[in-house]
Amino acid sequence: MKPILTLLLSSTLLAQSAFAAKPNVLFIAVDDLRPELGCYGNQIVKTPNIDRLAARGTIFNHAYVSQAVCSPSRTAILTGLRPDVTKVWDLETHFRVAQPDCITLPQHFKANGYHCAALSKVYHAGLEDGRSWNEPHWYPKGRSVDTDPVDYTKQIVTRHDVNTEEYAAPSDDGPARKSGKSAKKGPAFEVSPKPDDQLPDGATADEAVRRLHALKSKSEPFFLAVGFLKPHLPFVAPKKYWDLYDPNTIPLPAIDHLPTGSPEFAGHNNSELHNYQGVPKENPIPADFAKTLRHGYYAAISYTDAQIGKVLDALDKEGLADNTIVVLWGDHGWQLGDHGLWHKHTNFEIAARAPLLISVPKSKTAGQKCDAPVEFVDVYPTLADLCGLPAVGSLTGLSLKPFIENPSAPMQKVAISQYPRSSPEGPVMGYSIRSERYRATFWRERNGAKIVATELYDERNDPNETVSIADKPGSKAIIEALSKNLPPVGSSAIEGKRQGKKAKETPTKPGAGTSSEERGPKFDKLDVKKEGRITREYYTTHQSDAKAANERFDNFDANKDGILSREEFVTQGSKHSNAK
Repeated sequence: MKPILTLLLSSTLLAQSAFAAKPNVLFIAVDDLRPELGCYGNQIVKTPNIDRLAARGTIFNHAYVSQAVCSPSRTAILTGLRPDVTKVWDLETHFRVAQPDCITLPQHFKANGYHCAALSKVYHAGLEDGRSWNEPHWYPKGRSVDTDPVDYTKQIVTRHDVNTEEYAAPSDDGPARKSGKSAKKGPAFEVSPKPDDQLPDGATADEAVRRLHALKSKSEPFFLAVGFLKPHLPFVAPKKYWDLYDPNTIPLPAIDHLPTGSPEFAGHNNSELHNYQGVPKENPIPADFAKTLRHGYYAAISYTDAQIGKVLDALDKEGLADNTIVVLWGDHGWQLGDHGLWHKHTNFEIAARAPLLISVPKSKTAGQKCDAPVEFVDVYPTLADLCGLPAVGSLTGLSLKPFIENPSAPMQKVAISQYPRSSPEGPVMGYSIRSERYRATFWRERNGAKIVATELYDERNDPNETVSIADKPGSKAIIEALSKNLPPVGSSAIEGKRQGKKAKETPTKPGAGTSSEERGPKFDKLDVKKEGRITREYYTTHQSDAKAANERFDNFDANKDGILSREEFVTQGSKHSNAK
């Protein structure tokens, strides 16, 4: 009996030793954070905690997201797959629709003996994935969300007692949303009277501190994903963070209009910002209001930096720092009036470039910068490589370990970002190819091979992208070389449409719309997430004629809030002859 006990004890100790040998992973996601950080060269912003993390790791100076909007970007980093593979180009589609058997980054770690947990926004809210975690996904709004292991559409919600609200006095006075909720519960910015921990990100930081203390005692290594909401709109931060800045010292955009030579549809109408209460309706945003927005963005960055500091302090206090890889990333950049635009949703450098820091314990190159272009799809294979996990063959990216070991190593490949748009010629996908010097954006038909517009920027001589040189002498060879990195024709094709051809329409009598009996099922088919609402972008990109679809949307959208409810789609659509 004694030899058997000895063998069992030895096996247990060996297993624990194997777990201990694997580094932990602290995976920090920051919403809407562009590289406006001290470690990226900004001398005005106050980010001492992110900067001290950068001093421990590698600063990827040219890291690019797959698509500059929350869900597609987050899906790409968490699956290691581009939007054209996951078919996630919007905020409504779950990646498991197109990739039901996808093994996500945390899921891969979970399968290899890690305890995986998520706090606050990691996946886009409402698109949770229970298979990725060992426990329900925690939010600072009094709930945790799990999903059925077989049917990801079935959410399992449990309640907890940490329930925060960002506005001091949330209001429902805004225009009604089609879902029945208020459009927004307050303004685009607020000097909050609340202490840090009574706001969502402060509560999340406190929960992360508690989790690190508990995880310390577990026998297996951990993968802890911690999401911070700021500096996403609204810019709500306690007064002490606003007081860090003189708004007159915060720099203005280098260019306040679209680049010369770019197509008009490369920009947008700032609709995300205009949804907030009190935002002037006109474009461009008035100068004084814009100044306060920039002030709020900086204040929100410093607030989140302080919360990240709490988590890093806990990592040190618990004795975990020497065996924990820390990754910090922003899910995309952000326009602060640059090119006359606010928020993300473009292929410009300012939207596609985001901060990426990877801190590996005892790294010999800590604090150094890597200037080679890299992609967020590279993070998954990088972490698997650093932690000694088996490689996953289906991934798009490459391990960044060579750059961590030698930040001055030469470029491995170009970085590719993309964004869908409605052009005068129909739905297009803009593929933006970033080399060390140039950014070329090719606007290609989604259901065809035609390039309807091309942009080319010399990032060395024109880092603010003021002029597209696509039509300049000498640019042809550059464009041809970069175009070889385009994905195959049809990669972003809209389901149900024939390649390169306009779908046939059934003739209707003038003034006669489709019946409400027909329109209900049509809406249900479009409403993939079953939320009872559809955005303009989602609707127009799923129609064969984008221009006509935009006109139909305007006709259906009775209260002009940019969202269609089922009732509007059915009721208003049945009144119009061109309803689809």
